[in-house]
Order: sequence, then C-alpha cells, then structure tokens
Amino acid sequence: MSSAVFSKPLRPDQLFSLVRRHKSTSQVVFVVLLILRSRLVPSLSFKHRKDDEKKGLTAHELGVVLQTLYTEDEEKKGRKEILVPYNNRLTRVPYDPTPQEFIDINQEAFLQQPSQDAEPTEKAQKKKHLFDPVFLRTLRLLLFRIVFPLPNKPSLFSTLTSPVTLTVSAYTTFLILRTYLSLLVAKLDGIIVRDLVRADGRGFAKGLALWYILAVPSILVNVMIRHMQGVLSEEVRGRLTRFITDLYLGVPGAKERALRYYKIQQSSSSVATEGVDQYITSDIEAFSEGLSGLYGNLLKPSLDLLLFTSQLSRSLGIRGTVMLFGTYWATVHTLRALSPAFGRLSAVEARLEGEYRAGMGRLGRGSEEVAFYDGGARERDILTRAYMRLIKHIRIAYEWTEDYVIKYLWSAAGYGLIAVPLLFTRALGVGTKGAIATGAVAAAGAVASSTSDTNGRIASRTQTYISNRRLLLSLADAGGRLMYAYKDILEMQGVVGRLGGVIGELYACVLPPSNTDTPEVTVTPPSAESSHIINATPSEEKEEPEEEKEDDDDESIVLRHVDITIPGTSTVLVKDLSLKLRRGEHLMITGSNGVGKTSVCRVLGGLWEAEGNGVVKTPEGNKVMFIPQRTYHPQGTLLDQVIYPYTYQEFLGRWRERRAAGETTDADPLAEIEEILHAVYLGYLPEREGGWLTRKEWRDVLSGGEKQRISLARVLYHRPLFAVLDEATSAVSSDVEGRLYETIKGWGKGIGVVSVSLRPSLQKYHTHQLTIHGDGSGGWEFTQSVDTQISKNNQAEIEELEARLLEVEEWERRVEELDAMLRIHEVET
Repeated sequence: MSSAVFSKPLRPDQLFSLVRRHKSTSQVVFVVLLILRSRLVPSLSFKHRKDDEKKGLTAHELGVVLQTLYTEDEEKKGRKEILVPYNNRLTRVPYDPTPQEFIDINQEAFLQQPSQDAEPTEKAQKKKHLFDPVFLRTLRLLLFRIVFPLPNKPSLFSTLTSPVTLTVSAYTTFLILRTYLSLLVAKLDGIIVRDLVRADGRGFAKGLALWYILAVPSILVNVMIRHMQGVLSEEVRGRLTRFITDLYLGVPGAKERALRYYKIQQSSSSVATEGVDQYITSDIEAFSEGLSGLYGNLLKPSLDLLLFTSQLSRSLGIRGTVMLFGTYWATVHTLRALSPAFGRLSAVEARLEGEYRAGMGRLGRGSEEVAFYDGGARERDILTRAYMRLIKHIRIAYEWTEDYVIKYLWSAAGYGLIAVPLLFTRALGVGTKGAIATGAVAAAGAVASSTSDTNGRIASRTQTYISNRRLLLSLADAGGRLMYAYKDILEMQGVVGRLGGVIGELYACVLPPSNTDTPEVTVTPPSAESSHIINATPSEEKEEPEEEKEDDDDESIVLRHVDITIPGTSTVLVKDLSLKLRRGEHLMITGSNGVGKTSVCRVLGGLWEAEGNGVVKTPEGNKVMFIPQRTYHPQGTLLDQVIYPYTYQEFLGRWRERRAAGETTDADPLAEIEEILHAVYLGYLPEREGGWLTRKEWRDVLSGGEKQRISLARVLYHRPLFAVLDEATSAVSSDVEGRLYETIKGWGKGIGVVSVSLRPSLQKYHTHQLTIHGDGSGGWEFTQSVDTQISKNNQAEIEELEARLLEVEEWERRVEELDAMLRIHEVET
C-alpha cells in the first residue's frame, strides 16, 4: 500500500477506503499525512519538470549577458538591474546606488569614531561590560543610520509597512509561536507518558495523534524561524555592504571624485594593512549573521524563561523557584568572572585573519616574481607565521567552563529541581491522601480501590516528572542560548568597533590634515560642469595676477606656484612649480630616479594634494587621461580591456552619439576598436584570443609590451585633449615607440602628450621639457626642447630671408636708377 501511495497519486475511492479501514485516531492521522504526500509531491515534481523544460540561455546569449552586466531601469532613475546568469537562466536583480546626500549626512557622526589603530589602555583591555557606551553608540549608528535608516518625518503607516518592519514582525511572531508550541509539547509529553503508565491504550492513541498533529505547525515554525533569520541577515548584509562599497568606490553622479579607494591605501591605518576586503566581506558577514541570530537568541530564550519559570513555579513551589533563580545567578556570575574581553579578542582575531588573507593574496599576485627568485620557502614561513598567530587565538579555559556549566551542571541542577515536587511538595499531599484512602479502605474494605489510587498517583507523578523535565530541558536550552548570547554580544563589540572604525577612516582619508604647521588644503576635483582646479591655500591667500588669470583657457594645463611634497611628510620634491601647456603642445618630464616625476602626474590627477600657495588647473571633464606604467586589466572580455573604464552600455551609447553627430559612418561599433588595435600594432589579438567576447585573465595572457599598447589603445579610443604617460612605453621597442607617439599626437584632432621618461630618444616628440633636479631643494627647469628651439631658430631665419626677398624689387629699381645715372654721366663726358 505504501508503495502505491508514494509512487503515484491515489484516486478518491482509494483514499476513502484507506480511511474506513483505519479508524483509530493515530492511524487516521498517518493516512492523512500519506495522502498529502501522495498528492503534493507529484504536483511539485511536475511543476519542477515544467520549469526544466523552459529554454535556457545559449552560449552566445550567455556571453552577451556577461558582457552587458546591467541595464538601466527606465521607470526609476538611477536604479540598475544587475543581470545574473544562474542555472543557465537569467535573473534580474535591482540595485539602487546609495545617494550622495545620504553619504554626506553621515560623515560627521562617523568621524567621531575611535580609530582602529588606537591602543587601548590596560583598564580598557580588561573591560567586559555588556553595555559599553562606545559599542552602543556605534551599533546605533550602524543600525539606525545605515541598515534601518529612519526618515526625517516618518509616518506610522510607512513605518509599519516597510519591508524591514514586516520581516522583523514575522520573525518575532514565529519566535513567540515556537515558545507557545514548546509549552504544548511539554504538556502533551507528560500526558502521553501518563496514559502509557496507566496502560490506557485509547488515551495513548489520542495523545500520539495529537503529537503527529502538533508536529506539523512545529516543523513549519522551526523552518520559518531559520528562514526569517536568513532573510534578516541578508537584508542587514546587503544594506551595509552597499553603503560601505559606495562610500569606498564612490557613487555615480557625485559632484566630487573622492578617490577613497586610493587614499585609504596610502594612509598608515590598519585598513591599508589588512585591506578593505576583509571588512567588506568577513566583518560585515559576521555582523549581519550575529545580529540576526542575536535577536532570536535574546527574544525567544527570554520568553522561554518567563513562561517556563511561571509554569514550573506552580509545581516547584517557593523552595524550587528560589533554587531555580539561585542557579541562574550562580551560572551568570561564574561565567562572567571567567570570561575574557571577547570584544577585544574578536577584533584581534579579525585583524589576524585579514593579515593572513592579505598574505595569500600578495603571493597570488606576485607568483611569477616569487618563482623567479625561488622564494617559495620564504613565503611559506611568512604565511605559516601568520597562520599560527591566527589559530593560537583561542579561549580554552572559558570554553571548557562554559560547556561544563551549561551541559552538565545545569542538567544535575535540573534533576534536583525535578525532585522538589516529588520528594517534598507531593510528599505532604501523598501522606494526607493516604490517610483518607486508608480510612476509606477500612470503611469499605476494598483493596482494589487502594491499588487503583496508587496507580493513579504514580501516573500523576510520572506526568509531573515528564512535564517538568521537558520544561527544565527547555529552560536549560534557553539559559544556554542566553549565555551564548552574552558571549556573542561581547564578540560583536569587536566587529562593531571595526566596522565603525573603517567607515570613519574612509570618511577621514579625504579630509585635509589637521596640522597647524602646514597650510590648509582645499581640493576641488573635476566635475562635468567645472574645470579641475586644486587650490592649496594658506591662511593669507595671495591674489593671482590678473594677466595670469586672463591668459588661462579651458583647454590648457596650468600649474602656478605649486609645492609638491610626499603626503604625511615634510619632504619637498618640487618647490614653486609654474608652467602652462596649451593644446597641441607636448611636455616631457625627466630627471633621475626618485626625484618626483610621477609625483607631478599625481598632483595633476588629483591623487595628491598640492601644497603651498598654488593652483593646479586641468581641462574639465574627462579631457585628461592618465596612463600608469603598470597596466591595469579589469575582469572581462578583450573589448573591456580597450574601452576601460567605460562599460558596454556606455560603449554602445558613445557609438550611437558619434553616428548621430556624423563623426562616424561605421555600422558596426567594433569597427573603430579594430582600427585602434591596428594603429597600436595589436590587430592580431581578436583572432589569436578567440574573439572580442573572450574572457581571460589578461594580465597573465598578454606580454609586457602588449599590455602597454592596450593602454595606448585606450587613449586612442577615449580621445582626450591630453594623455599623461608615466613611462607607459618602457616595455615597447624603440622603433615602435616612436611610431606610437606620432600616432597619438596625430589621432583625431590631436592629443597632447605629457610623458614621464628617461629615454632621450623621446625628446624629439615633445615641445617642452621639465627637468626636476632632485637635489633636495625642490629645483626644476622648464624649457623648450632642443628640437623645438632649433625649429624656432630656423623659422626666424626663414622669416628674415623672406623679408629680404620682399626688398628685391626695391633693389632692382635702385640698380636701374644707378645704371641710368652712369649712362648719363658717360654721355656728358
């Protein structure tokens, strides 16, 4: 029969025949469960098979999805839909970037967070306070400013119907239901054992049927509690990750380019040592899972303690209740006395884990260099030392005590408390009832009645024992959860402190240094509406000469009275630098190693702040492109390597705009990219690598020269006014290098080149030269290149000769006059 039930759905006549043949309550419940299983599973499996029959993504469609990455939401401005291929199908995940206003309003609050590098005092290291003021303040900021931000003027309806409120409400409801079901299970457990002791088959069958019925909501509630805990954890993690990621990388449409992802790495904080990835991944995950689990581990055990204690007090009496609370008090104080400073320990553990992860990542990035040096043994020693520091970070004494107290001491105390109603409270009642029963026996003379009463008392005692035992086991579980919750709160202090600290450091890394000995620096990065002007202004700002202001234009690079120093130090690299580079002019920056050539590029790009009473001005928008010596290759296709930092949508949009403006007639957007690759002598790459949509680890596939030529291809694609090349052709052969420079200078309407190089052969491709002396005085020299000077001298000589040629007619007329005068003189003579 069971095989028929599980193999295929039963007909209605078969169902009723099964019910008629099994009339007992337990059997009826079992048959009903089998019926539900036979009817639901096939329908679910049929739906699953139907979903599987849907057509999945083809290989070409999957490549297009991976290339596209996201689409813009037409209904809501700013929202993007992330395209996620999963199980050979496409899923659209909406993503709302964090508004810049939301990031700005939280700056002041998080800047007051204590730094992660601040060493705590000896007294602070020994603190184990549950409600530490700094912890509570940071937790309040994370919860009510980022995770569950409260609106300025919240309405009751919007608050009650928000997704977060509904999730927490549903979670709370299921936790309360679980406590209520635990009470029912404890009572039912006692009733079943009572009927079993009485040998009451009918009552036992009814109890067993009720047990099966009660199992259905219990399973549902348990599953939903785990599900709602996971939903709450994902909600917390998603919001916190989105905020920190947008703060770290910046949000689209921001007026200022903060560059926190660069400046935090240049700081001396622990964030730069461990890496932000440790905070964004492990720490946020630990916080979200700990917070969602902590809510359930506090609410449900608290309800259990309240309800179960009140239930037990009816049977335990005053003596048992006092013993119960005495056990609570002794347990809490014992564990509190032995517990270490979990907040500090968890922070140290997370830091050590970050160091170990950073070491593994460093080895992966430099695997080729390590292999050339045969440094595997040295790297193994470094990683082993970091790993040993991590695994030795354990708490053996506390873990041993915690397990002993919760698992064994509480069990022994539970048996003692169970004995109270059986040995003391019930003893008095048993004696009284026994006297009455004896009198009744003497009066009636019926021994069978006395035996029946004795069996009833034994069954009643067994029921009381089983019910109390079930409640005490639940109380022990609730107490254990509260003890673990206490430890979780202490451990969460370390994670909360790290998250608050990293947010504060991300805000602080873009602020000017608060040093009264150095002038205040105000950086205004480029935007779409204004030119890139970096002012380094002391307390008494000097007015710029009017003739210098009038001479500036929007297509020039201007540095005026700029001091360049290494951030965080007083080392002067270049002092009082002033130069101007107009469109069509080309500058070569030269000097010995370490004198500050790249530092000039960093100041031009806004990566470093300009010191002193100076101004740095570059053309607005993205009209200046910086190419470093080490080429960066993003994850993606071959096409992504050329159009970076554009996305595929921006690439298509730019092609449509150029077609509409008549700048190109190409029907294929890839035609321009192919032309660019041929211009940098990489036309063979698409065929060699398998097409434009090929995805590889390009930093390992391309050679050094190919990587640098990919960077120059990006310059040709974006067509800026100026391209700043920081030794961007050092891996290219000299014959190809010269042709690449000529190509860049003549591409489109012409691209101005600012080169950092030590190769004298490149001087002929530049009109000006900046030489940094590097003698410690900050000296420099800005001159026109030799070829340019020769060209100007030749031009002046040509102009002088042309001016003399214009006087030839006058000379001829004068010769004719002199000739006529000589003839007249001859005639007279």
